Amino acid sequence: MNYRQLGNTGLKVPEVSLGCMAFGRWIDKQQSFRVMDAALSEGLILFDTADVYGRGMDNGDPRQSGESEAIIGEWMKTKRDSIILATKVHGKVGTGVNDGGQSRYHIARAVENSLQRLQTDYIDLYQVHRFDEETPLEETLGVLDDLVHQGKVRYIGCSNFAAWQIAKAHGISALRGFQRYESVQPQYSIIAREIESELLPFCKSDNVGVIVYSPLGRGLLTGKYQAGQKPPEGTRGAAGEKRLQMLLGEERNYDIVARLKPLADERNWTLAQFSLAWVLSNPVITSAILGVSRSEQISDAIKQLPERLTHEELQAVNQICGL
Repeated sequence: MNYRQLGNTGLKVPEVSLGCMAFGRWIDKQQSFRVMDAALSEGLILFDTADVYGRGMDNGDPRQSGESEAIIGEWMKTKRDSIILATKVHGKVGTGVNDGGQSRYHIARAVENSLQRLQTDYIDLYQVHRFDEETPLEETLGVLDDLVHQGKVRYIGCSNFAAWQIAKAHGISALRGFQRYESVQPQYSIIAREIESELLPFCKSDNVGVIVYSPLGRGLLTGKYQAGQKPPEGTRGAAGEKRLQMLLGEERNYDIVARLKPLADERNWTLAQFSLAWVLSNPVITSAILGVSRSEQISDAIKQLPERLTHEELQAVNQICGL
């Protein structure tokens, strides 16, 4: 496993990280343990979760959240120093009016609950899950800065932010002497390339780490989904994940997958291996989050590492995407 510097810090993270959104939601505790064991053995030492990950994401009950953190905490009891732990705050985790968002009130409570579920004294990377239009950035950055000084958090980051939102936050951090967002977590794959226009150039210029999620297009870029056919049993599509359903509803995506397959075949790679290599061939990307439901999927996905795509292959992908 190769390791890359996280933003403007001395922390090194693996170029492939483990996404833990499925824990307690689509896979049970025992299966989650097997996935984490496999990830650790393969060098995927950055584990990414969030306080909202759990059954509540599917049934609409915000009280059924935190299951992913709880499972990680139980597994991590004797392995804390072996992994880099990242979690997020923002989403509704209760029915109260202040049980979400990025106010000082909520974050101060949410971090304590996350630490309790995770059974640890500190979080390596604490990320705000999305931009909060209702809370002043000064308030959010102020409480996050406090958490770093209290030793409860090592670094802070953001997720699903636009370039201007990070730039505004960095300006406030510089003015007030607060910790700055050292990383951003956006969606990025061959079929979701919106961040290439503004976010990635900004992150390169301002030395912000980029930890991308859904590098395999929520599973669509594995080739397991076919147009006009029901999603295979046991997949996210069969579970009815809303954001995947949107991708599956776009005919263009099936055409891209079909045209990518010969490029992967030329390498004797699976489509998933090719798609992951494409993401990591972009030098601005720090790490790609791999979400799996079975332990063997990890070794299969990273077999081609650390190989990168050639200029000709990258150009071919651009042509397939109409760029």
